[in-house]
Amino acid sequence: MKSIRLPIQSIRASAAAKAGAVAAASAVVAAVGLTAGFGATASAATGAATAKSFSFALDPSSSAISACLPKASGHVTITPNKLNDIMKVSVSGMPANAGFDLFVIQQPTAPFGVAWYQTDVQANAYGNGSATVQGVFDVETFSVSLGGTATFSPTHQYHLGLWFNDPNVPFNLGCEPNKPGDKPIVTPFNGEQNAGIQALNTAEFPDGAGPLSHVHR
Repeated sequence: MKSIRLPIQSIRASAAAKAGAVAAASAVVAAVGLTAGFGATASAATGAATAKSFSFALDPSSSAISACLPKASGHVTITPNKLNDIMKVSVSGMPANAGFDLFVIQQPTAPFGVAWYQTDVQANAYGNGSATVQGVFDVETFSVSLGGTATFSPTHQYHLGLWFNDPNVPFNLGCEPNKPGDKPIVTPFNGEQNAGIQALNTAEFPDGAGPLSHVHR
């Protein structure tokens, strides 16, 4: 009997070991599959979130700006959320340590139409700067005045413009006429209404169909 029981016990032990190995392997496969599935789901969710974003350039406002700042450029990404939007603005190739003022505007070039002050953008020692703001920067962006100092019906602002905060900066760089007796051009596009000229804008888009009109929540 002993010579028979020993092989049977060995067979049972071997079978149990194999069953355990198979179960362990199945668990590993299931875990890998779950991880892969979760990764795919997370990736899809990330893709869905970023698919709604809209990116576009800020280009030099004139040939004079391109001449005095040949590397000047900007980039904007607007990401819609349920209640409002996130706008990320970056600039490069600008004068070192110069300040700028970003406006949401009706028209990209003069006379600009209805405009509202959005944020400051500060360039660092390398001429790079950025700002992130939250608000309504999409197809629903508009202003309206039913009376007071001005009266106008709902008017969309779909463009962006970036102005030199200090009018002396573009003047000294030769971005505008700078003959003896000339003075810097002063515009109202900063908090004190004593800004310089426009540096970058979104004139690559039509006047009535600026980049913000392409953003939907």
